[in-house]
Amino acid sequence: MFKLSLRKEEQLDKDWEVIIIGGGPAGLTAALYLGRYKVKTLVITKEVGGLLNEASIIEDYPGIKRIKAVELAKAFEEHAKEWGAKILIDEVIDVKKEGDKFIVKTRDKEFTAEAIILATGSRRRKLGVPGENLPGVSYCAECDAPLFKDKVVAVVGGGNTAFHDAIVISGYAKKVYIIHRRDKFRADPVLVEEAKKKGIEFILNKVVVEIKGEGKVEKVILKDTKTGEISELEVQGLFVAIGLEPNNELAKKLGVELDTDGRIKVDPCMRTNIEGVFAAGDITTGSCKFMQIITSAAEGAIAAKSAYEYLLKKRYKQ
Repeated sequence: MFKLSLRKEEQLDKDWEVIIIGGGPAGLTAALYLGRYKVKTLVITKEVGGLLNEASIIEDYPGIKRIKAVELAKAFEEHAKEWGAKILIDEVIDVKKEGDKFIVKTRDKEFTAEAIILATGSRRRKLGVPGENLPGVSYCAECDAPLFKDKVVAVVGGGNTAFHDAIVISGYAKKVYIIHRRDKFRADPVLVEEAKKKGIEFILNKVVVEIKGEGKVEKVILKDTKTGEISELEVQGLFVAIGLEPNNELAKKLGVELDTDGRIKVDPCMRTNIEGVFAAGDITTGSCKFMQIITSAAEGAIAAKSAYEYLLKKRYKQ
């Protein structure tokens, strides 16, 4: 995303001590710490920042009262590179363990590593209803809100993301609804209050069962979760914010153990069940999982320390 990052056509060494897959807060923090440990480190990511690229303003990162999300992502990247980490903008399509090495393949390159850190994060969960591929259905308010200037828009969800999205969209749309399957929200009270001040209307105890329109979104079909009653709501756009699902495809290929939600099981040191494989950020599990920039960064730092100690142990055995 940023000019500081290498492009896939540039020359890179084939062999690395640690390869980090994913360039969000977890992956970039891990790269920073590994750089400080003088570990030869490569980050491979489709875009720098991960889900930060879908946010606008960050106000809850300690020591920084307010910063644009893209600027924070850039700061993470610059800091990691300052300590020697290399960042390649590309997509990892396969990873496997051969002996005590890992083979990491992108679309046209192949690398080896002594250890891997999976920081692949999450993606927006889809509704899974008819019509969700119609133009006008979006999963990124930061990207698409300006397209709905002076239109009627609904947001599906009841958490912080849904309220954040609705508030962003309210700066463009003439009317914004929040559709939620329950009568209580998971979102922070401060966001709920802000949404009320913005005139956002709540539609409670309803789920979207279908999206209709001739070539674009024109209305959504709603089902009452208590009575089963069917109703319609005319809208010109629908934003989906019903949570995240893990990008766990590479973890599965490696045989990494997952929980029932598909997230990687890690111990307190971010180690997985596969020796030499560590994980950090939104991709990991935990009974008190709190998907925030600060927690992802913390896990990235721990994963880096564990990977470093793993490399030292290998050297000592030799």
